Amino acid sequence: MNSEPARWDATVERLLAYAAGVRYDALSPVVVHETKRRVIDTFASALGAYDEPVSAMSRTFAARTRSDQAARVWGSDIVTTPELAAFANGVMVRSLDVSDTYLGRSRGHPSDMTPGLVALAEIMQADGRALIESISLAYDIYCSFCQAVDVNAKGWDQPVYTVLGCALGAAKLLQLNHDETGHALSLALTPNMALAQARRGSLSSWKGCAGANATRNAVFAALLAKEGFTGPTAVFDGSGGLWEAIGRSEWPLPAAPMIPETHTKSLPVCYHGQSAVLAALELRDRVQLDEIVEIKAEGYAAAVFMMGADASRWAPATRETADHSLPYCIAIALIDGAVTRDSFAEARLRDPAIAALMQKVKVAEDPALSARYPEGAPGRVTIRLRSGETKVVEIIYPRGHEKSPMSDAEIEQKFHTLCAGRLNTARRDPVLAALWQLETVGDIGEITALFSV
Repeated sequence: MNSEPARWDATVERLLAYAAGVRYDALSPVVVHETKRRVIDTFASALGAYDEPVSAMSRTFAARTRSDQAARVWGSDIVTTPELAAFANGVMVRSLDVSDTYLGRSRGHPSDMTPGLVALAEIMQADGRALIESISLAYDIYCSFCQAVDVNAKGWDQPVYTVLGCALGAAKLLQLNHDETGHALSLALTPNMALAQARRGSLSSWKGCAGANATRNAVFAALLAKEGFTGPTAVFDGSGGLWEAIGRSEWPLPAAPMIPETHTKSLPVCYHGQSAVLAALELRDRVQLDEIVEIKAEGYAAAVFMMGADASRWAPATRETADHSLPYCIAIALIDGAVTRDSFAEARLRDPAIAALMQKVKVAEDPALSARYPEGAPGRVTIRLRSGETKVVEIIYPRGHEKSPMSDAEIEQKFHTLCAGRLNTARRDPVLAALWQLETVGDIGEITALFSV
């Protein structure tokens, strides 16, 4: 191992300087509160997906490995390595597609990083302030990179954002020094570029696992750096570095914490469909299903690309494809008057009534709506009836968007609803109380223990 100080490229040096400057004591009360809201939302998203098949598979896989640095798989009595806890918990967070979102030049789910940071906080016996600090830092890196650089357009997937943000948050929790943090970043990025194929065509279970895997890789990289492993020092700027692979881009680091700019979800569907599906729910009581001739769903370019540009969106064979299908989600909303985790059960995917209504859905981009993205996430649904009458609802900021935020009471209700299958009311109330007071918690293990069954 080389004991000489590393000579980092300019991008790494900027990231190291930024990370060193993030301190809990400098975070405003608003940022601390918003971080706690995202943590509650993340635990809710995970516990709500506890019984999903891919969640059960991930727990089974994690349970096979034990460690003297043990972290808990949420909602269970399983303890395993921090890497596998990060993966299993991360899979649960993403399985229902109800976790938070950031929209920039590209888009993704920054809460994918939280399970890895919680796992490391456990093995470090870190307090709530340290966890909040690391989450805030990780969100800053993730969201600013997402805002500045569209890796998706270059053929790469959103885990590239995840592995970078989580590696720096992990280094903060592990109390790595300057060079160790640089190596954690390099060891996270160099081997872990992810292909955008994960989000194309008919979607596999990996769609919900990709972020969890990135978090696992970031945790592993930070632990390697702590042991003295080293990575390339010019991982961004050098020959064969990231900028050579995707094209050099300006990446301004944030002047203020970015976690308040992320969006929570009120519905378990791809974020790009939130407005259109909420519009369909609003229209439901104003139309008779057998009178519908056509349903036109209009949105911005990214929404159409993700949720209506592939033939699989009109014949979803998997849950993952269905929650990324505007025709399916709009049909469910109009038929059921609600969209929940049960809306994507296998029996519903084969329901002929849903299939018939989906065939009446047309999806199209409206350039005027594209012009309002990503500042907004607009969607419009127009229903034409046999009588020739049309009904229209347009939503620019879906509930949970930073410009239409869910209230604390709504976040709590989401927690109660999603956790109901795993924790009874007597368990949920103390957990919520502890999470709202996260900055006072002396050991994060006290939090994860509250979720054990």
